[in-house]
Amino acid sequence: MHGEPAANRLGAYLQARRGLVTPEQAGLPSGGTRRVPGLRREEVAMLAGVSADYYLRLERGRDTHPSSQVLDALARVLLLDEVERRHLHGLAEPVRRSRPRRTAERVPPRLHQMLAALQVPAFIEGRAFDVLAANELATAFSPRLAVGQNRLRSLLLDPEERAFHRDWERSVAEFVGAFRRSVGDEVDDPRVVQLVGELSIASGRFRELWARQDVRVLEGGSLVVDHPVIGELHLHRDKLPVDGLLLVLYYADAGSASAERLALLASLTSTPSPGLPASPRSGD
Repeated sequence: MHGEPAANRLGAYLQARRGLVTPEQAGLPSGGTRRVPGLRREEVAMLAGVSADYYLRLERGRDTHPSSQVLDALARVLLLDEVERRHLHGLAEPVRRSRPRRTAERVPPRLHQMLAALQVPAFIEGRAFDVLAANELATAFSPRLAVGQNRLRSLLLDPEERAFHRDWERSVAEFVGAFRRSVGDEVDDPRVVQLVGELSIASGRFRELWARQDVRVLEGGSLVVDHPVIGELHLHRDKLPVDGLLLVLYYADAGSASAERLALLASLTSTPSPGLPASPRSGD
């Protein structure tokens, strides 16, 4: 799948990550001109305390069950954070040959009722960042939160998303890393294959970030939205796990000008107004 062999995800991850660590970061002399970016295989092996031949077997998929101690040593050499270290360990777990096929993601009726009752923009997101359900205030906040949209596709390919993210590059890197973490070792899932294929063709930036194999946690944060009807909004974003899905909420500090503007948007949404545009500008 786009340069990532399904049978050797551990080796592909090790190779990608060592290419991102400079000799200086690892405490080694640069040694002048180098043919490969990052660390050489033998350098990783030396620093991790394993033989060069054993490390070569790991990268080439000839040994897929290294010990926890070896994995922790490799994580240290490759400067992995805790999220990345856990991801490395997960890739080394025995393949679950009898893993059941994932069923289609469906939103239970009670979650639709919950969304309708919320007084803030809210939607339900699947593991591949597909919007599965949304309340009216969410779609008034941004048409890219409508059911059927994909948050990662919108962020990478929609010009409005790029224009209204204060730090688009950081947001994209975080989203791609969060997508990688969300799908874990199930990169052969049909929905994941479809989305990665589409984005790999359409976005050079996605190809670069996907090749890095970063993993990130994207649970919440803050954002600034320039809405053409109600003006600037300073909002918080929370992602809450519910029934294997994610409930995503945008909300403002109580009593703030942004809270008042969100209330105005809610009033416009509950009473259709010709002044409400079809495509409000928003960030993620």
